[in-house]
Amino acid sequence: MFTVKRAALRFDAVAARAFAADDLGFMEGLVLAAIFFEAPRPIKPSHLASTFATTRGNISHAISSLEAKGLLQRKIDPSDARGYLLALKPPGKRCALRVIAAFDKMQQGFEREVGATALANALKVIRALESCKHG
Repeated sequence: MFTVKRAALRFDAVAARAFAADDLGFMEGLVLAAIFFEAPRPIKPSHLASTFATTRGNISHAISSLEAKGLLQRKIDPSDARGYLLALKPPGKRCALRVIAAFDKMQQGFEREVGATALANALKVIRALESCKHG
């Protein structure tokens, strides 16, 4: 388990470097990329929380930060005034493209260092660990 935690910390450091030029955290990068790929359909924060298996609070924090940076906007959901939808502003679209390129570069680096097959097998093991009910 310690090795998994160390690998996660290492990944966080790699992601921080990849997004440093845009002053983004990993979750902010995920949110931007997800909204970009969902366009032109606006997306709900609850959908992001479910997709990324995180809390609505974590998503809300990332959204607030991205909104403050002028990268996205919230709009009241016309079908449910209690909720809102997310859409990228033009600077957010440009930033999302850089984020997606950074994700691709990270993926290629991981595949180059450990091999695509080994990486795919490692992901299977991590997903199995994630679903374990022991502990």
